[in-house]
Parts: sequence; structure tokens; C-alpha cells
Amino acid sequence: MSRVSKPYEIVERALELSTTDGLVVIADEQSSANLRWAGNALTTNGVTRGRTLTVVATADGARGTASGVVSRSAVTSEELEPLVRAAEAAARGAGPAEDAQPLVSGVPSSPGFTDAPAETGSEVFADFAPALGDAFARARSGGRELYGFAHHEMTSTYLGTSTGLRLRHDQPNGTLELNAKSPDRTRSAWAGRATRDFTDVDPAAMDAELARRLRWAERRIELPAGRYETLLPPTAVADLLIYQFWSSTARDAVEGRTVFSTPGGGTRLGETLSPLPLTLRSDPYAPGLESAPFVIAHSSGDSASVFDNGLPLASTDWVREGRLERLTTTRHSAGLTGLPVAPAVDNLLLEGGGERTLEEMVAATTGRALLLTCLWYIREVDPATLLLTGLTRDGVYLVEDGEVVGEVNNFRFNESPVDLLSRASEAGRTERTLPREWGDWFTRAAMPALRVPDFNMSSVSPGV
Repeated sequence: MSRVSKPYEIVERALELSTTDGLVVIADEQSSANLRWAGNALTTNGVTRGRTLTVVATADGARGTASGVVSRSAVTSEELEPLVRAAEAAARGAGPAEDAQPLVSGVPSSPGFTDAPAETGSEVFADFAPALGDAFARARSGGRELYGFAHHEMTSTYLGTSTGLRLRHDQPNGTLELNAKSPDRTRSAWAGRATRDFTDVDPAAMDAELARRLRWAERRIELPAGRYETLLPPTAVADLLIYQFWSSTARDAVEGRTVFSTPGGGTRLGETLSPLPLTLRSDPYAPGLESAPFVIAHSSGDSASVFDNGLPLASTDWVREGRLERLTTTRHSAGLTGLPVAPAVDNLLLEGGGERTLEEMVAATTGRALLLTCLWYIREVDPATLLLTGLTRDGVYLVEDGEVVGEVNNFRFNESPVDLLSRASEAGRTERTLPREWGDWFTRAAMPALRVPDFNMSSVSPGV
């Protein structure tokens, strides 16, 4: 066998080796760069590169079509044929796949399919690193310590199928997390940003934001558990609504297993979830949040099917002006439920709020309210209501008549994002944000801050 090394050549060679009825090949070429720092000084940096190849073989039989999926990293030319044979053997040894559909065809090939993969490297930090150094100096002179990391990744995905698809997508993904601590480590504040290329992040502005929060924390106030008017920043809203999005599969709703089910096997589609005119949507072409415009499925599950690989994606409203508009479906689950095909898209936006920033929402507060920084350790308690529990982290602040007057203790919360949408009294300006809890899996989000009049802080937490 001739040696192959370029991603498109690997895809083409794997397809040539196929002896089953259908084959899908996904080659993911990844490169990444990172910086880490502690105590106002860089500690480590690095650059990595890798390749993962996923082969999906399909085999037709008298009882239906079976599939076999095998993924391996760092596949060499010599290992390519054994990988294809392993996927084919898995398909021939499996029973009919429940989600079996004809492989997608008729999608125009992507320009640049035969081009080299896009790459990232340390040069992505060319302007960011000096600005970070300046932030270290300001933090040092201001008596605070900065900790954190910056990570940038580029993934070029090449998708080929035996039905003629030749698709490619380059996905940049960058995250920046910055913690500021007082020298005695009794006070801590966090800020995070998502970015495509690190040209739109400002370490100085983030440091100034964290310095202000550390000043707020100089006064400590103990509060009991209870229901409080609460201002949720965009990062916290993103963490809650991403979990809601992950839980919005149509089949589970029709079968009565989720918050979107109704008695007797129906769904809540068409029901008003929020009195505010909020639209929750995904769009692979959303500026600054661009994601793959076609399905890339390395495995089948409740919200994805390997048979849908290459299926075009479009802008989809999940909630439109407060009303539940769509639930996620594969082609298979759409057929089962009688609902439109609506695959998940790898970004999420909540729009339709006002123009106030979080700072302006704080200033407009009358009486007493809590201002959160972020949420973490979010877990599901009850799928029927989508009740979630979790903890606050890195700063909960007390607002009185438009002014932050101090930091309060952390809490455990018990809330459903669906229920929160029904009770939210104000939504602010939508802005790009980094989810704190789900940032390792989902970074492309744009959310407003939300004001909730009675957020349930179920118990006091010793967490920081």
C-alpha cells in the first residue's frame, strides 16, 4: 500500500478499502497551544498536535442495516486497513441499528477538501502574551495575584462517505480563565472569555474587573439559605441553558421522560416557557460563534446518529419569543416522533432581552439582591422537571439599592432552567460568554444576564 499522510488522502484510501455496503470516514486533525501562569508569572507553555480517525461501516442484512464504529488516534498508513476491517467486523457482528437511515448524499463538496489542515501555535498569543505581562505588573503593584490559563485549539475535520460526500470544517476554539486572589488567599474572583483567535480578549480589562470584585470582598456578610432576588451573569445563564439544550431531545420528550413531556405522550411544543420575548437559538453561521455547518457524529446516541454524518445544518430557533419551538431530532427520531428534522448545532444564543449590561442591571436594583460570579458542580436531580443542583463559586455579592456592599457566603442552589425562564423578570444585553462548568465541552455561547426574583439558594456552602 502506498503511504498516505494528508488527511484527505487518508479519507480517500479508507473509502477505497471498504468491502461493506457503506462507509463514513472522519479524520480530525488537531493542534493546540497553551499558556499557564501562577502568582503573576508564567509557569508553562506548550504546543501539541494529533490526529484521530473514526470509521463507521454499515452492513445491510435481511433484518436491517447494522453499523460498526471504531476510532483510533495517531493512525499510520500501516494501521489504516486494520482499522477499516475492525469497523467492518463490528458492523457484520452487530444487530440492526435502530437509527439506521440511508447515508447522506447530494451535499456539495467543501472547497479546500484537499488542502492541508489549519493549524495553531504559539503565534496565536503574539499580542496577548505581552498584554498579560502588563496585567501581571499591575496586579503585583495592586497587591493581588493572578492565576489561570489560556488555551487555543484548531480542529480540521475531513468527512468522506461512500455516497460521495467530501466535507471539511476548520474549528478554532480558544478559552481564557483568569483568577485573582488576595495575598492571604482569603478572597478570590474569576473571569473567563471565549475567543476564536485571542485578538478580542483584554487581560487589562479582566484584571480591572477582578480587582473591583476583590475590593467588594473586603467586607464579608453571612446570609442564610433562602430565596433571593438574584442577578445571574451570562456565564451562569449559559451553563444552565446548555444543560437545558442537552436535555431537549424530542424522542425522550415524546416518551414522557423529560421536562418537555406532557401526560399521555405529547410534548410541550408551542407552550410559552417565558413571559419575556426571549429566543433561544443555534446558528452555525452566527458571527463569532461559527460552528460546523453539517453533522459530525462520531457515535450514535439520543441526540446524534452516525447515519446523519454530513447532513446540512441551519439556523434553528429552539425557543422563539418565549414559546417552545423545536426539540432536537435525528432523521430517525424525527420519523419516530413525527417532528421536523432538527439536529443539534454546536452553539447556543439567547436573545430578545433589553440593552442593559450586567453593571447597569446592578445599578437598577431596588432593595436587596445577590450578584453571582459563576456556577459549578452542576448535577441533575429530577429529569421530569429538569431540577438541577450546584454551587456558587468565586464570589457572591450583596447588592443594596443599586450598590454592591460586600461579599456573602457561597450557596448550594436547586433550580430548573425551564422554571427560571418562566420566572425571570428581566434579561439584559446578549454577549458572548464562556460557560464555567461546561467550558471543556461547549464554548460557543452568547447570553444575557437574567434577573430572577426568587432564586432558590437551598443551603449554605463552604465552597470558595
